[in-house]
Amino acid sequence: MQAEDATPLIPGQTKLVKAKTRRGKRYLESRAPKATEDAKRVLFLYGNQTSQVVKDVLTDLYQLKRLEAQKFTRKNENVRPFESGGETSLEFYCNRNNCPLFVLGSHSKKRPHNIVIGRMFDFHLYDALEMGVEELKAIRDFGAAGTRAQLGNKPCIVFVGEKFESVPAMALAKSLLLDMFRGEPVDKINLAGVDRVVMAVAMDDARLQLRQYSVRFKKSGTRIPRVALMEMGPRIIFSVRRYRLPPSDLQQEAMKQPKLGKKKEKNVASDSLAGKVGRIYMPKQNMDTLGLSKYKGTKRQRRESAREAAEARKQPKVAQLVAEGASTE
Repeated sequence: MQAEDATPLIPGQTKLVKAKTRRGKRYLESRAPKATEDAKRVLFLYGNQTSQVVKDVLTDLYQLKRLEAQKFTRKNENVRPFESGGETSLEFYCNRNNCPLFVLGSHSKKRPHNIVIGRMFDFHLYDALEMGVEELKAIRDFGAAGTRAQLGNKPCIVFVGEKFESVPAMALAKSLLLDMFRGEPVDKINLAGVDRVVMAVAMDDARLQLRQYSVRFKKSGTRIPRVALMEMGPRIIFSVRRYRLPPSDLQQEAMKQPKLGKKKEKNVASDSLAGKVGRIYMPKQNMDTLGLSKYKGTKRQRRESAREAAEARKQPKVAQLVAEGASTE
């Protein structure tokens, strides 16, 4: 049974989950917040009504993210990200499948061939962008060129047009596409492994074109090969419709960065010879009341002085008894 058949959680319900096994502990740690995020998983699902164009778009996008995606095949009537209360089921599905990104496909007379791309923060709806499919050329229409790229390789992502910086909807589209295609974070990249290029072109304020090319290395007569691009699909022209930006307080919370590195210790330094060197501040010491270790000789002197003090206390009592006896006579 797929996750869309399950009933969503009650809004406001909280439940503390504790791991009972080592495997469960590793699973919870993998879903915990991290300073460097992993590649975001994408949930592909359909709305109440769909068209063949929408199915082809979701199939091609899922093929590009197959290793980091989950796809539903049934209809979902209650998933409406732009309506009040319509995001409850969507948040439940994303939480159940550990997918902070989602792509929703639907079709209606008012909004034909509709695609909604959105993100989650703490598995609550963060932002969303609604686009319509105007033109589509699927991967299968490009023949063998659509199968040259290897799954799992990081693509080169190119954004063409200043609209991606000045228009809010296009800036949101750029951010969403980067999150979708960036893959796993790495420190170094082998250029021989960059086998495809994802290009997004801002045609105007409300239209963008998405294309994908495969990278071919051909002979150039030198040690450096000649790089050629061959379109491999999909080729999609989107028209931007509605978009939903995150609230300022939620955005501020989502943009928080943890403080990396160790906390600085006061009065502690490091030395190449002695290693860790510290400075200690001690209050003034009173040697009379200071508890120190006692040696045997010191203990013997204390016993003798205590014996002499006891004898000195007894002598006045003996003299007093002698005086009392003389007075009685």
